[in-house]
Amino acid sequence: MNQGIWRFAEWIDPIPSSARLTLGEGGTPLVRSRRLGPSVGLKNLFFKLEFTNPTGSYKDRFACAAISDMVANGKTECIATSSGNTGAALAAYCALAGITCEIAIVEKAPEGKLRQMLAYGAKLYRIRNFGVDSRTSDRVVECLRQLSARPQAQMQISAFAYSPVGMSGVCGISHELIEQITEPIDHVFCMAGGGGFVLAIARGFNQLLNAGKIERLPRVECVQPEGNDTISGPLKSGAIVGRNVDCTTRISGLQVPQVIDANEVIKACRESGGTGHLVSDESVFEIQSRLAREEGLFAEPAGSSAVAGVLQAARAGQLDPNANIVCIISGSAFKDPTSLEAMTRGSACPMIDLSELEQRVEAECH
Repeated sequence: MNQGIWRFAEWIDPIPSSARLTLGEGGTPLVRSRRLGPSVGLKNLFFKLEFTNPTGSYKDRFACAAISDMVANGKTECIATSSGNTGAALAAYCALAGITCEIAIVEKAPEGKLRQMLAYGAKLYRIRNFGVDSRTSDRVVECLRQLSARPQAQMQISAFAYSPVGMSGVCGISHELIEQITEPIDHVFCMAGGGGFVLAIARGFNQLLNAGKIERLPRVECVQPEGNDTISGPLKSGAIVGRNVDCTTRISGLQVPQVIDANEVIKACRESGGTGHLVSDESVFEIQSRLAREEGLFAEPAGSSAVAGVLQAARAGQLDPNANIVCIISGSAFKDPTSLEAMTRGSACPMIDLSELEQRVEAECH
């Protein structure tokens, strides 16, 4: 039986076994790149396929731990924010637990992700300028903090700054990786919005190092779109803190203009020997298409960002061609129909008569 994230329960903030939920999250595949890595001279590039989780993203690991913690503490109302994947995951696990779920949605969240949340029964409120302007975003969080102060409620935001118990569930990705790849990992490329995901990966490897299960830390590399440079630019330049920005990126899921876990991410990446990488929106959309057409991987734009980062670094000569490198692909393209339409623009599925098919058979097979 699939134990979900609870296979690594000793590394998750303590939750009684009687309260632990699961939809079979975790245990996601690790596959070797057959074309994209070799195209830039990388012999050992691997993809961790987090889009195979139950709701289609790594956020299921977060939601599983977060909502299990609510069950353990008798909470009945989940108050959350989301640009899409967090909301879908929380809505699903709240449905499983019988907990109500209300979510403040960023202005530019994709329609496909909203419908997924609605399908699970969540109540949604899209807020103008949320996820665009850092001041508005901070005020939204403060409102939700006040709502969640009621005894039956709890706020869930996928960041260590707000929901450390839930985020502890994400650290299992690092534990899975060392089971899946026999040689030491040299680099792990991760996309970042608020930074919690990168921090979870780094903390997972630190858990393994402290337990003597690995001899050295992989370099944790933080990839952000240029239009949401809260972490990667400061990390690369030697700064010790992140910065608020006016978000201009079109990459859904990475539209987080305020400093949340940024300062801790900068410290953790630097200690591992990793750095920051900034990629253009155009390069992310290009890699999304190439992942589908050259690797058979159906990733959303946010999930393609880490791959855009590693290919850019390889072209710049920043990576050893023989290094063992993992890119974490965080979510499915099914969640972002707008980007899917852009990927397939110029392609069509024409309706034809049977006679036309028979003519082709005659021409090509006889």
